[in-house]
Amino acid sequence: MFGIRRSAERRREDAATAAPPGPLRDYLSAPFPHAATPVTELPLLALDVESTGLDVEEDRVLAVGWVPVDGLSIDLSGAQRRVLATRRDVGQSATVHGLTDDAIAAGDLPIAVLTELLGALSGRVLLAHHASIEVGFLDAACRRVHGVPFVATSVDTLHLQRRVLTEGLGARADPLPGTLRLWAARERYGLPRYRAHEPLTDALACAELYLAQVAELSQRSSRPLTLKAIRAS
Repeated sequence: MFGIRRSAERRREDAATAAPPGPLRDYLSAPFPHAATPVTELPLLALDVESTGLDVEEDRVLAVGWVPVDGLSIDLSGAQRRVLATRRDVGQSATVHGLTDDAIAAGDLPIAVLTELLGALSGRVLLAHHASIEVGFLDAACRRVHGVPFVATSVDTLHLQRRVLTEGLGARADPLPGTLRLWAARERYGLPRYRAHEPLTDALACAELYLAQVAELSQRSSRPLTLKAIRAS
């Protein structure tokens, strides 16, 4: 049922039908923004996940941060950072994200954080840098907890940066190594460098980069940018 390639909206409807009553069904019951929505009116949620590794099946999410983006404005009043409790040793990943075993032990229950995040994302587009990572972890969590896949419409600032750097250069254009990384992309726009691997800061950094990218792509385009023109899925 879910293996056939469909539009995100059709997959949302299928998943909503299969989901048990609860926060995932509530999230899936809210239509995604229409593809024709102008970026000036587009509701997004910039999201960053910190985890024990990149294997969405074996590794676990340790912390998440998110911040709403309403059109061309970042809504800091909706910014949130949550650390998730887990019984697993964070191991070497602590050297990357700085989260200790004690901080993880005192964190919130994963199911409570998932519920809050789904509520924040309802009716919005997921925005992330290398969005497949965030989507993958959310999908794995929803399948474990609710038995139904996570479905989202997403915009990926990594893909947008590739477009910014290669648009008009031909199919074989390839950005220089490292230029698609979040901090390198921000540096191109003169945006400040924040501490990396802090989930709320990374989510804010992604949101700021997105606004800079949209401004540049809008200047290049003869038509107003829409969700269809910038989305990853």
